[in-house]
Amino acid sequence: MNILLTGSSGQLGTELYSLLLPLGLVTLVDRSAGLHDTIQQDLTDLHQFEILLNRLRPDLIVNTAAYTAVDQAEKDHETAFRLNAELPACIARWCKTNQRKLLHYSTDYVFDGVGQHAYRETDPTGPINVYGDSKLAGELAIKTSGCKHIILRTSWVYSTHGNNFLLTMLRLAKQRPELGVVSDQTGCPTWARNLARASLQVLQAVQNDNGLEDGWATHSGTYHYCDATITTWYDFARVIFAKAVELSILNSAPVLNAIASKDFPQLAIRPMYSVLDTQTVQDRFGVFPPGLDQSLSACLQDYHA
Repeated sequence: MNILLTGSSGQLGTELYSLLLPLGLVTLVDRSAGLHDTIQQDLTDLHQFEILLNRLRPDLIVNTAAYTAVDQAEKDHETAFRLNAELPACIARWCKTNQRKLLHYSTDYVFDGVGQHAYRETDPTGPINVYGDSKLAGELAIKTSGCKHIILRTSWVYSTHGNNFLLTMLRLAKQRPELGVVSDQTGCPTWARNLARASLQVLQAVQNDNGLEDGWATHSGTYHYCDATITTWYDFARVIFAKAVELSILNSAPVLNAIASKDFPQLAIRPMYSVLDTQTVQDRFGVFPPGLDQSLSACLQDYHA
């Protein structure tokens, strides 16, 4: 296959690159240069991006490009919607016209976070901030385009690069002896590498199901993938510090104080409960999410190395 990977310098794109190589030729595109040969392009310029699509004519587009600065999105509505809604819409239209395939990523933030059970793919959406609104608009644009697609919703992604909670906690722990972390928001921290591996399993399962074309026709839709452990930001931070000390990444852990969301003002309201139900992706594709303990240890070992 000829595969185009957008957002290739981000957390997920970086992890996906090597995993996608066995499937075919992988071309990378992002606004900044990555570790490998990358076509540098402003992905908010949809006209130029469509010219690129017509030149490369990929069989599969893996779209990890996104505007993920949740608070900044409240002030930069236009750019958030350009990357999270209009870009996926552009890709989906091109895929429909040219009979190509799309793997796209979305978020737990499409839900309002007031649920009492893990959100299923069929549960009503109701985003409560601009970021969630823009990501849901991207999902809807893909679905209504009629292209063959898979959308993977995920949550609380962390890795050894980019901007994420893990790296923020490690940085602050080296600067401050005491930290306050929100303890009343619940979700599932997901290692970017696990999400990349799950993506590969899904792609392989679709390809192997009566051939590529039939497999995509059968399985097109939205699925949830996140790692298995349900926790809070506070407890996630506590485990990060314990493991970081164990691996000598930190000399000591900072004093950790649990605080309420209302006492930690941010521009964007966050969902209080954003656990995703992964049963469908398990049943259909044989993807079984690992837990936090093993995944975080492996991630921190990479960080330490």
